[in-house]
Amino acid sequence: MCTGRVDPAFIVRAFTNGADGVYIGGCWPGECHYTTEGNYHTLGTVLLMKKLLKYIGLNPERLRVEWVGASEGIRFAEVMNDVSGKIKELGPLGKSEGIDDKALKFKLEAVRNLLPYIKLVEKERLGGPFATAEEYNRFFASDDAERLFRELVSDKLAVSQIMLLLGEGERLTSGEIARILGLGPSDVTRYLNSSARQGLVRFDEKQNVFLPPGVKEQARA
Repeated sequence: MCTGRVDPAFIVRAFTNGADGVYIGGCWPGECHYTTEGNYHTLGTVLLMKKLLKYIGLNPERLRVEWVGASEGIRFAEVMNDVSGKIKELGPLGKSEGIDDKALKFKLEAVRNLLPYIKLVEKERLGGPFATAEEYNRFFASDDAERLFRELVSDKLAVSQIMLLLGEGERLTSGEIARILGLGPSDVTRYLNSSARQGLVRFDEKQNVFLPPGVKEQARA
C-alpha cells in the first residue's frame, strides 16, 4: 500500500489503542511506485501530526516516517531497531509525559474529532504541496507554519478537549479544567468565555462551575 493512503485517523487510532509509538515506512521521495508522490503527502501529514502531538503534550518523536527501498533489507533492519529502541527509551505513552489516562483519552479524542477540519486545513493552508522533502521539512519548521497552526488549529483543539471533558457531565471550575487537561488557566478562561457566548457551555454563578447546556444545576459533592 502506498504511504499516501495513510490517513491521520490511522495514527490517532494507534495511539488511542495504546501504541507507544507509530512508524511509517515508505519509498524514497521521487521513487513512488504509483507515480502519485504519495510519500510527499505522507511527509506533510506526519509533520502536521507531530505538531498536534506536541500541542497535546505528547513527545512528537513517538511518530516517525522513514524512507526504505524494497532492496534495502539491511537499512530496514537498522531503522526498525532504531525505532524500537527510541520508543522503549520514550517509555509508556502519556505516563512518561506526565499525562494521566483520563486526560490522555480526552486529548486523543479531541484530535480525532477535529481530523476532518484538520485535513481540510492541511490541504488548503498547511500541507503544500511542495516539490521536495526538504521543502516540507523547512516549511513545517518555520515560524509561518507555527503561526498558522496556532491561528487555525490550536484554539479549536483546546475547545474540543474542554467540550469532551464537560460532556462527561462533570461540574468543573476553569482551574480544574486547566489542571486536568494541562492547559494554561488564562487560556482555558478565554476558551470558556468564548464558548459560553456561543451557547456551548454555561456558567453556574452559584457554584462557580461550568456546565454543558442541558445539565441541571445541583450541589457539588
